[in-house]
Amino acid sequence: MKLIRPLALLLLCGLATPAWAQNNAADAISNDVFGPRVPTDYAFGAFQRGYYLTALELALPRAEQGDAAAQTLIAEIYARGLGVAQNDERAAGWYQLASRNGDRLATFELGMLYQAGTGVPRNRERAAELFEASAEAGYVPAKYNLALLHVEGVYAEPSLTVAASLMKEAADAELPEALYDYGAMLLEGAGVAPDLAEGARYMGLAAEKGLVDAQVDFATLLYLGQGVDRDIAEAARWYGIAAEAGSVVAQNRYAKLLAVGEGVPVDLEEAAMWRALARRQGLNDPDLDRMLVSLTSDGLARAEERARFWPSTPPGAQAEVAPAAVQGPVLPAPTDAGNAPSQVVDPNPAESGAATSEETPAEPDPAQDP
Repeated sequence: MKLIRPLALLLLCGLATPAWAQNNAADAISNDVFGPRVPTDYAFGAFQRGYYLTALELALPRAEQGDAAAQTLIAEIYARGLGVAQNDERAAGWYQLASRNGDRLATFELGMLYQAGTGVPRNRERAAELFEASAEAGYVPAKYNLALLHVEGVYAEPSLTVAASLMKEAADAELPEALYDYGAMLLEGAGVAPDLAEGARYMGLAAEKGLVDAQVDFATLLYLGQGVDRDIAEAARWYGIAAEAGSVVAQNRYAKLLAVGEGVPVDLEEAAMWRALARRQGLNDPDLDRMLVSLTSDGLARAEERARFWPSTPPGAQAEVAPAAVQGPVLPAPTDAGNAPSQVVDPNPAESGAATSEETPAEPDPAQDP
C-alpha cells in the first residue's frame, strides 16, 4: 500500500509530460509565426475600455520608474481631460519625460504643443526640432508635419524636393492628408516630376479615405478627364458625397449638374436645395440662378424648406419609400375576381339561425371515389 501513492504520482507525471511537450512545441511555433509574446499592458487595456482613472493608477508606478509608454499614456489622459480635469501643463511635462525616454509619439505630441503654444511657450523652432526627431524615429504624422515645414521654409530648410520625399513616405503609409497633398504635388510638379495619372490616383485614394477636399478635387479631375478617363457620372457621385459632407464648392457644383442633367437625372428642386445650402455659406452663383429660372414657385418653396431643415426632413414631409422587391412567385391580390367566394359565407352560422339549403354543403356520396 505504501508504494501506490508514489507509483500514482509517477503515472500522473508520465501522462502530463506529453501535454507539456505539446504546449512547448505550440509556443515555439507561435513565436516563429507571430513573434514572441509581449507582457500584457493592463494600463493601456483599461484606457482602451474607458476606465481612465484605473489606467492612470496602473500607469503611475511604471511611469515613475521611467516607462516611456506609461508616461505617454498619462500625458494623453491629462491632455484630453479623460477622467480628470484637463491640464495642458501637466500633459506637457509627461510628454517631455516620455520624449526623453525615446517615445516617438510623445516627441510628436510635444512638438504639437510647442507649435500651438499649449501648455508651453509657443516656439515653432523647437516644434520643428521635435517633428524632425519623431520623423527620424519613423512616426508618420511627424513626417507629414516636417514636409509642410520644408514647404514653408522658415523653421526648416526650404526644399520642395525634401518635402515631396517626406510627403510620399507619409502618403504611402496611407495618411489621408498626405495622400491629398502628395497627389497635388504630382499634379502640379512641385518637388517631383509632374505625373497627372499618379497624382489623380493619390487624390482618389485620399477621397476614399473620406477627405472632403480630396473628394471635390477628384470629382473635378473626373469631370475634366485629367489623369483619369472622363466620367461625368462618377464625378457627380463624388460631388454629391462631398456636398453631403458640407463642402460649399461641392454643393454648388452638384446643384449645377442636377440643373442640367449631367451625370445625374435633371432635378431642379434638388438643385435649388443645394443652391440654398451653398448660399448660406456665402457662395452665390449667377450662372446657377439662370439654370433654375424655370423652377415653379411651389418647387422653389419646397427646396428652400428642405434646405432649412437639412440634413433632416422637414416636419410633415413624407419621404417616398420604394416598394420592397418581391421575393418568389407573385401571389394574386385579394381583390382579384378569382379569389372572390362563390357564395356568401356566414362566419357565425349558429348565431344567425339555421343555415339555408344553399349555404349547407352537400354530403359526399360514399359510393363515389374520392
